[in-house]
Amino acid sequence: MTSSPDRSESPTDEAPVVLLVEDDGLLLMEASDTLAEAGFQVVEAPHADRALQVLESDREVDALMTDVDMPLGSIDGLALARLVARRWPWIPVLVVSGMGTPGPNDMPDGALFIPKPYAPSDLVQTLHDRVRRAA
Repeated sequence: MTSSPDRSESPTDEAPVVLLVEDDGLLLMEASDTLAEAGFQVVEAPHADRALQVLESDREVDALMTDVDMPLGSIDGLALARLVARRWPWIPVLVVSGMGTPGPNDMPDGALFIPKPYAPSDLVQTLHDRVRRAA
């Protein structure tokens, strides 16, 4: 009897890659640690310009998580979310902020918003759900 190839080693079984965009170093570290402990690969970016460099480098990204208010860089997190939705529509977008809720026309279609402070378990579950749906 011939055995079939082991499909457990397929690329879809690799840890999902989350591009995490956060200007606050402590919050970046905490979110990165939370996601890594939950089985994600995390690529950190301190502002939207760096996130765009990562995306344009053809680095595989399975989800984007971005803060809204980022004083460094040329655009804020909402503009980044809209740009990613247009250029990389297959990448799920999660927007987080402690500065209030975005207005109805601020976020791209399909993007989700989570207010800060968020429960780490909610963040992890939301990202797992978004990545699973996009696959």
